Amino acid sequence: MFPDELPDLKLLQLFDLLYDTRSVTRVAEQLGQSQPTISIWLGRLREYLHDPLFIRTPGGMAPTPQADALIGPCREILESLRRFAAWEIAFDPATAQRRFRICMTDASHITLLPRMLAHVRAQAPGVRLEAARIDGNTERALESGEADLAVGYVPWLGGGIYQQKLYDQDWVCLANRHHARIRSRLGIKQFCAEGHVAITAGTGAQLLEQALMRARIERQVVLELPGFLGLGAIIQSTDLITTLPRHIGETLAQANDLAVHACPVAVEGFTVRQHWHARYHHEAGNRWLRSLVIQLFGDSR
Repeated sequence: MFPDELPDLKLLQLFDLLYDTRSVTRVAEQLGQSQPTISIWLGRLREYLHDPLFIRTPGGMAPTPQADALIGPCREILESLRRFAAWEIAFDPATAQRRFRICMTDASHITLLPRMLAHVRAQAPGVRLEAARIDGNTERALESGEADLAVGYVPWLGGGIYQQKLYDQDWVCLANRHHARIRSRLGIKQFCAEGHVAITAGTGAQLLEQALMRARIERQVVLELPGFLGLGAIIQSTDLITTLPRHIGETLAQANDLAVHACPVAVEGFTVRQHWHARYHHEAGNRWLRSLVIQLFGDSR
């Protein structure tokens, strides 16, 4: 062993335990090693420190003055290593002053953000939330730390991105509760005959368009909207109908007293997940935010 080489961690653990127990047998049991192995390790430590360290006596292995002098520094090193292994930047939501940027669709602004904001204000009054779009820049933003989470249906995100399921989505249609031509059930014939409001944005919009193409259905679109803002009021005040994912559909229906109908077209469902980059998987603040989201919106809630 070279003079400038550091001792193995196992030798420091041996020194610490032997100083306490005064017994090679008990040290072997605690370290899960044989007594011959412990004797070999002790020989290496003695060679390294140029001192016998422990002398066999009727009362056990008695430490030498050199061992008495070194036990303090040895235990400081071991404690430092324990702190190093358990290290993380603490995140206390009650006192944290931080901004979290979450990429989400405008549907999530209506369905998820109000509840999330209410809980954040209650648990972490110094935390600020910022909602950003889900777009082609989302993956880079998660990797760089510009964004903390992406919540939604984002199937194109690549490697290095963790994901966690929140809930499954199917499709519904909304109509005025007093619609003259739609009663308890919306059939495919009525679906084709009515005027529609089409939502052109959103990560699930392509699934709806693909389903309509497969079924060879061309809606009578009266109004196109880039998002869900104002949609509930429009359906409530007209005889138009709209097709959209269940979560946003039921939220708008409750807020605007609308009727919710099963979608008569077979549209592929999708799963809403939260996504984050591997770089921030163990970061304490990101973990807190993720735990809040799964607590509020996970299937087991």
